[in-house]
Amino acid sequence: MDDAALVVAVAGSSQEALAEAYSRHSGAVHGLARRILRDETLAEEITQEVFLRLWNNPEKFNAERGSLRSFLLAHTHGRSVDFIRSESARRTREDKDARLAVGESQNVEDEVWDMALAEHIKNALSSLIEGERRAIELAYFGGHTYREVADLLGEPEGTVKSRIRSGMKRLRAELTAAGVSHA
Repeated sequence: MDDAALVVAVAGSSQEALAEAYSRHSGAVHGLARRILRDETLAEEITQEVFLRLWNNPEKFNAERGSLRSFLLAHTHGRSVDFIRSESARRTREDKDARLAVGESQNVEDEVWDMALAEHIKNALSSLIEGERRAIELAYFGGHTYREVADLLGEPEGTVKSRIRSGMKRLRAELTAAGVSHA
């Protein structure tokens, strides 16, 4: 029986015809899948899928367009390439998701650290004398220059610089005592 007759018999639900088609062409189908996928187990899966497609849709084979072997190998090639593309896309998605998850967890850690640090700084600032605290707040949190801080407080620039320096030393000591190290 030739391949065209085999496919007609497969269309009639002949398991013997499918077994004969498998016997004739599975080596070539499996070999192509193994060459493309470079994995024995995946090649076996693709081989099974190709022959399952033949069983489910034998009418898709047209003997006028080519041999059964060519038909099966074309399906093998297409299915193998689809699998590679799908796996590549899946890995890309997983890598992206992993990077985002790491980034999010680092962002959460950074946020928690920033909140804890802000609380320590707030407590340390409250321990300063009023003149030091106000000068540091204006300079570091208000974004003002020494001269602008001096103008805002109505004090000499040298006094403001001295208060900021002494206040920063006290802040460092307070933060160190609280277990917060500076970079």
